[in-house]
Amino acid sequence: MRKFIECTRQQPIMFIVLLLPFLITSLNAFGQSTDEPAGSWMLSPGILGTIILISIVLLVAALIGYYKVSTLVDKAMNSGSDSTLDARYSSASAYKLKGDELGSGIPAQDNKGVVTAVSHRPENPIVDEKKTTSISLDTPPELRKVILWYMGASAFWLIFGTLIGQYVGMKFVWPEMDTISWLSFGRLRPVHTNTVFWGWASLTMIGLGYFVVARTSNTIIHSYKLAWRGWWLINLSVLTGNIFLMAGINNGGGEYREYIWPVALLFALGLIITFINFYKTIAKRKISEIYISNWYLLGGLVWTIKLATIGYLPNIQNGLGETVIQGYYMHQGVGMWFMTFTLGLVYYYLPSSLNKPIYSYSLGVLAFWTQMLFYTLIGTHHFIFSPLPWWLQTVAIVFSAGMFIPVVAGTTNFLMTMRGSWNEISKSYVLPFFLVGVIFYFVGSTQGSFQAFRFTNYVWHFTDFNVAHSHMTMYGIITFILWACVYAIVPKITGREPKQLFVGIHFWLAFIGLFAYMISMMAGGTFKGMSWIEGKPFIESVILMKPFWVWRAIGGSLMFLSHLMFAYNFYLMVSKTKTGLKTATA
Repeated sequence: MRKFIECTRQQPIMFIVLLLPFLITSLNAFGQSTDEPAGSWMLSPGILGTIILISIVLLVAALIGYYKVSTLVDKAMNSGSDSTLDARYSSASAYKLKGDELGSGIPAQDNKGVVTAVSHRPENPIVDEKKTTSISLDTPPELRKVILWYMGASAFWLIFGTLIGQYVGMKFVWPEMDTISWLSFGRLRPVHTNTVFWGWASLTMIGLGYFVVARTSNTIIHSYKLAWRGWWLINLSVLTGNIFLMAGINNGGGEYREYIWPVALLFALGLIITFINFYKTIAKRKISEIYISNWYLLGGLVWTIKLATIGYLPNIQNGLGETVIQGYYMHQGVGMWFMTFTLGLVYYYLPSSLNKPIYSYSLGVLAFWTQMLFYTLIGTHHFIFSPLPWWLQTVAIVFSAGMFIPVVAGTTNFLMTMRGSWNEISKSYVLPFFLVGVIFYFVGSTQGSFQAFRFTNYVWHFTDFNVAHSHMTMYGIITFILWACVYAIVPKITGREPKQLFVGIHFWLAFIGLFAYMISMMAGGTFKGMSWIEGKPFIESVILMKPFWVWRAIGGSLMFLSHLMFAYNFYLMVSKTKTGLKTATA
């Protein structure tokens, strides 16, 4: 006990991370004395907490906008006052670092008076200005090609998958758009979800992961042939799976596993090959430590291979057993594949883009193991008040509350890593993408835990609110973080950067579109749930959703436009790779 107290005194953040979930869980115990909604349902802990979480997202957006606007105003004021300033002072005030000062052999000088203070604190971000790096010198051309082809394919699937999603969203407003069977909602909806899951997000994650395992292991990839085989298998599974879905050939009602088993087998083989390649690359690393990112990458691959096997075993796909497996598969797919792997990418790309170490290795390890512990049993919270055993539902709720530990640990680690580097917001959009992704990681995951409580489940489940929650997580967390990683690494391995104006257009279209989409579905879903509770006819809940579905279509349109801008930015980054970049011969 004495050692624990001393540890908490030395690591107060660790103590808060461990204590917060139990405080929230205890408050919830008092807030859920009844399953039936009371008159003051807005004061329910889950609903009130969700409103507060959405306010946090708005606050972060306002801060990013403030930084960007203030930078533009400062530039405008400086440019307008140059005529009244002394010529010498004017030229000095306009001076900026080139970005390669720390990488040259020129003796250090300060003729311009740029240095205002000297610090010897090791955590001080004194090298944040270093933009031009020599990472390309360490990137073999084979690795560069693998990374760019994975990302290029994923960009294609992003455009295709969200085009389908855009079309499906418009069907809510104009259901009579077509009468063609292979364009029906029931066939196109799984095409949209499976394409963005297994095509866009998965391929981007693996492409980014190849750079991480090679870089953090200080070695080359075990086998580029395996990397290409994985690329072909995953793309083939998405292509054939979508053709089958549009033809009406599917796996039944299992959400996110609509691909028939031969198609899913292709994807699983791609993951197995990727795991072997990652594992053998890390095994022959030239440093003693295994960097924390690799824990997450290998963990995500192992869990997903196991998940794909369990999700398609035929002898457990009947009756209530199928329901339990569906909850397990659906939530594990998001949490143990996309979330776990993406968090591993953040642990490398966030500190490397800021040119500083991760804040706490210990918090990273805590978040990893608690993620492995709590996420495995929360899938049943999608089936509260179902015929499943009550104890199983309760376990899912308790483990959902336990997810506060890895979420708070990870969020704290990432925000503390960003501490002192907020000026990066005004220089590029890499940090804003990371910041929005991290905030949504906290907001979306915490809101998911609130939604697992019985009262909020009673109001929101089976409504459009779940659509908002899924986009808050898969889009707000996964996609924003993947975009941040792409913008952080691709210019460094190609030598070309997109214009910040174009990246800014991408960022704001995606953020505003997501926010409009998310809020409309949350509000509409809440009204729909309350309509059901009040016993009104089902058709009334459909009619009341019409204005919210219009805003869903508007938000989705903005999001799709942002994807087109991202594809154009990616084209600019890879279309003409600078010649003369030296590469390692190893």
